[in-house]
Parts: sequence; structure tokens; C-alpha cells
Amino acid sequence: MNYLIHLTSVLVFFLAFSGKPKPYLPKAEAFATAGINRSDKESSEFIPWMDKRKLNWDDFKSSPQINSDAVASTSTEMGLTYVVKNNIFSYNITCNFSKIKSWGIVKTPYILAHEQGHFDVTEIFARKLHKALQEYNFNYSNYRNDISRIYDNIVEEKEAFQKSYDKHSDHSRNHKHQFQWQDKIQELLLETALFADYP
Repeated sequence: MNYLIHLTSVLVFFLAFSGKPKPYLPKAEAFATAGINRSDKESSEFIPWMDKRKLNWDDFKSSPQINSDAVASTSTEMGLTYVVKNNIFSYNITCNFSKIKSWGIVKTPYILAHEQGHFDVTEIFARKLHKALQEYNFNYSNYRNDISRIYDNIVEEKEAFQKSYDKHSDHSRNHKHQFQWQDKIQELLLETALFADYP
């Protein structure tokens, strides 16, 4: 809605994450409202997270990094836009995969599943952000700082989770741990399903 640009307070946050698996080696009274529409439409640059739309290797449009030992790289973005007018706090959360920043060299289903995991993790934390904002008691005198703090805390948790995923799966090289993490990520998607309707 174009009119939102003219409202009182607009703030946009974006964070990109690149997951880079290493090559596989044989070794082991104000209120929040969902007033801004969420788009599930793909563009030439982005794919919004959708349960029935899984990544495929054709989505990885970027050229591989020559000086990297990674076999693939996934870039995701979690964004937050909000407006406040007449003590009504409205926001929009986005969770996107960047086609033009993601690439793959070793294009196997196994590596693709690892990359999908990174995208799914970003979705989990987009839902957590939605939950946190729904629970936020709006404070007009300090809402900018409050919302920034909420967003920053979720981002920090997300990045720690992404790093832990890569560390424990050894960037997908540890098959046992990779499968365990895939199960864990699926469980978290189920646990956060109530907040998948973020605006």
C-alpha cells in the first residue's frame, strides 16, 4: 500500500545470511495489527518462504566464489517494516531467499537439503519475531528503541542458530549430525506454526 510511505514512522530492517557448506570430504492501548499485506509472489531476485515451495538448484543464480572452499552458498533475508499512526502499530515481516546472491557448485540433493535448512531457519526466526511483536506492549514514548531491541535480539538468536547448524553438521559433511539437524529444524517449524501467518 503506497500510502504507508507517508505515515508517521517507517523503519526497515534487513539481515542477510550466507550459509556456505564446505566440500564433502570422505572423512567424517495501542495494539499490533497485521495491517500490511504479506506477499507470497516470487520475483527475479527473491523467493519468499512457502511451505510447499522448496528450493531447487535453478534458484541459485549467482556465480560461485572462486576463492571459496564452499560447494554452495545460500543467502536469506529477514526484514521488518513497521508504521505507527494513531497509536496503531502495524508491521510487515519478510523471509526471502536471494536468487542473485546464492550459488552452488556441487548440486546434489543432499547439499540442497542443507541449503534448504538455512532458509527454513530464517523462517523459524521470522515466526519468532512475529510472536515477539504480537506480545509487545506498545509504548509510544519508547517504541523505536523497543522494536529495535526486539529485532536485534531475534537476529542474534538466528545467527547463533545458523552458526551452530553449520558447526555441528560440519557444513553438511557430518551426515549423522546433518540428518539430526534437519529433523530438529522440521520440529521447530511445527512448533512455530501458529506464528506462520505473520503479515
